[in-house]
Amino acid sequence: MHQALVSLLDLLDLEQIERDIFRGRSTSAVIPRVFGGQVAAQALVAAGRTVPEGRDAHSLHSYFLRPGDPGAPIVYTVDRIRDGRSFTTRRVVAVQHGQPIFHLSASFQTPEPGLDHQYPMPAVPGPETLPTAEETLTRHADRLPDRSVIPRLLDARAAVDLRYVDAPPFVTAGEARAPRSQVWFRTNGQLDGPIDRPLLHVCLATYVSDMTLLDSVLLAHGRGGWLTGDVVGASLDHAMWFHRPFRADEWLLYDQESPSASGGRGLGQARIHTRDGALAITVIQEGVVRVPRAEHG
Repeated sequence: MHQALVSLLDLLDLEQIERDIFRGRSTSAVIPRVFGGQVAAQALVAAGRTVPEGRDAHSLHSYFLRPGDPGAPIVYTVDRIRDGRSFTTRRVVAVQHGQPIFHLSASFQTPEPGLDHQYPMPAVPGPETLPTAEETLTRHADRLPDRSVIPRLLDARAAVDLRYVDAPPFVTAGEARAPRSQVWFRTNGQLDGPIDRPLLHVCLATYVSDMTLLDSVLLAHGRGGWLTGDVVGASLDHAMWFHRPFRADEWLLYDQESPSASGGRGLGQARIHTRDGALAITVIQEGVVRVPRAEHG
């Protein structure tokens, strides 16, 4: 197991300081604020620890309220909204410096049979045929105005093996194309032993889901994105539905697209498939996507 994955698992192992209150730490990020996927994953961990055994997460809805301070602990308070016969609902508020920075509602369900259909998985090259993130960044480093960002980005994402099916936005900056981005991802190491539980895989997928979803917004406008500085962005809200079992340590295809951008915001929606084609997760996120003030004249 890669040391970065060990560190991420440690980050998700929250400290319980009261019956429904947990404390989490942060790690360094490329930008000077807490990575949104980390806060969402930690909040889901907190919610899941108050849920009866045998109930799996099936959806989450969340809002990013304020930038998180990576140098301060985050306190997660869980409200036990409902425990029904089949469903459990939890609300989580993440607080730093006395102010809420993130809000999450999550629902859990006892597994049961029912109707079953899904969108098919798109045909894409297998992950083994694609360059790693490090290879992609190194090969196209000349397209970045500040190459010093490369080690920081690789370090921030080292727990995950992420591979672009097509060129990422910074490679094709200046060339508008269809607003669709696809990546394969899995954790950099197998998850086994006592930690190998469904909730952990769901939390890790939640963590990764915030890394690339808004890339599809950038592609429609030929923007290089956060690495080139031709847009300023931040996540606003994030929703996920978990349809079928999956493992975060096995390849997952993240098929992302953007149906709209307007008013300084961009919308991304995506489907995550397992390697054998099962539709595991649906994701929708809206984020701030602004062009630099200088472009407004």
